[in-house]
Amino acid sequence: MSAAISELIAIMARLRSPDGCPWDRQQTHESLKPYLLEETYETLEAIDNHDASALKEELGDVLLQVLFHAQIAEERSAFTFEDIAMALSQKLIRRHPHVFNPEQDTDIKTAHDVSQKWETIKRKERPKNSIPTSALDGIPKTAPALQRAYQVQKRASKNGFDWTSAQPVLNKLSEECKELQQAVAQLIPQPNDSGSHEALTHRSARVEDEFGDVLFSFVNMARFLKVNPEESLRKATNRFMTRFQHVEHQVRASHRTIGQCTEEELDHYWEEAKSIEKQHTP
Repeated sequence: MSAAISELIAIMARLRSPDGCPWDRQQTHESLKPYLLEETYETLEAIDNHDASALKEELGDVLLQVLFHAQIAEERSAFTFEDIAMALSQKLIRRHPHVFNPEQDTDIKTAHDVSQKWETIKRKERPKNSIPTSALDGIPKTAPALQRAYQVQKRASKNGFDWTSAQPVLNKLSEECKELQQAVAQLIPQPNDSGSHEALTHRSARVEDEFGDVLFSFVNMARFLKVNPEESLRKATNRFMTRFQHVEHQVRASHRTIGQCTEEELDHYWEEAKSIEKQHTP
């Protein structure tokens, strides 16, 4: 193990020791969950910004979370950081036989072959006494909803449950949008509508269900187009924020608030922001 890693492990042990940091000592696997997510999202932002310096720092923060969990586990005699590294090394070697044992695995030619082999080896790694109940087992329920839907659809596809082309997916998306429109229409009060509170609640629940079906179909369309929906939505949100901030800047420059501007003025500022954006797009 390198001196730098050994020093990090020693520092974490010191922070968790009886005379270490009170905050660090009271942390648990559960209490650290939000920090792992936070550091992961900050790492993604550094990647999106093509900021190597920030990426180095954020990856260090992610590594800190790994060290933290490893130290807590070691204190409970569960596993150590070295156990994590060793298990990962063994997994990478085991799942890349075409690299580490090429004379016995000559059928790997493409990235698709690698992916298929990876899944086959994963299935073989399951404990012999475990009985898989579904091909979808193992997909985290806590994953972001769009990403989870994407993974569920990919897994189903790998097991032969899929459309044959993109056109049926588009047809399904259109069908789901129509069903959402119908559900929304039922929420609009009608003359002499004496619907009960329970009936209205049921209609609202149906809108939620239909909206979910539309989102799920959009994710499926993204999969067919080889677009990561989580990444796509994050970039779209970033574009919206940049354009909205331009609108804010222009409004402030006119010594007004957004509420004091006309719809035409706001549209002009918005289109202005899009034009500036295009000028900076390679």
